[in-house]
Amino acid sequence: MRTPFSAYQFLLLLFILILVVIIIQVGAFTIALDKLGLSTHSAMLLLACTLMGSAINLPLFSIQAEEPSDEARRMFRGLLFGRPMPFTGRTIIAVNVGGALIPVSFSVYLVMTNQLPLIQVIPAIAIVTLCCRIFSRPIPGLGIGIPVFIAPVTAAVTALLLAPENSAPMAYICGTLGVLIGADLMRLPDIRKLGTPVASIGGAGTFDGIFFTGIVAVLLA
Repeated sequence: MRTPFSAYQFLLLLFILILVVIIIQVGAFTIALDKLGLSTHSAMLLLACTLMGSAINLPLFSIQAEEPSDEARRMFRGLLFGRPMPFTGRTIIAVNVGGALIPVSFSVYLVMTNQLPLIQVIPAIAIVTLCCRIFSRPIPGLGIGIPVFIAPVTAAVTALLLAPENSAPMAYICGTLGVLIGADLMRLPDIRKLGTPVASIGGAGTFDGIFFTGIVAVLLA
């Protein structure tokens, strides 16, 4: 019996779908950064640095941690690509370049170039941080998870209320830093219970949250 699609046609279709998704994401990212006053060249450079930096984790220190339960291992088995790192009873705390260092540096740049008063920036970051801390949850064997639209919507609304004249840069700043602080730094005490060999600040699932939050929050603001 002949299948309706050959392997070549299936791979071609898959390639086209991936290409469309990439084009949409890059387009949305470019539009978002254009609202922040960056040129197309600067936007693409930031995008490239962010994506390449997401693969770089700089180790800071290690802590004693609990081993993940068998139930957690079975639940997420097959969802991760590649062979998982063995758990040795300690978790390495690292910082991700693309998900932490670059967003923080870019946020400082936005504060300085837009001359945003700290009396507006600090409360905005605090609001999103609190929201992310409340809605984030530790996932044994994986890391910290947070509902995808919580942070960007909160950041956009906060920016529009506190700094309507600079809503786009404020949305990026409080959105990215809010996720980083509320769903990562404030969740460090929970890392001991996750049973993961490496916990990267701004890495893994949190990188997706920070990256997505920055784009959507700016588009909504």
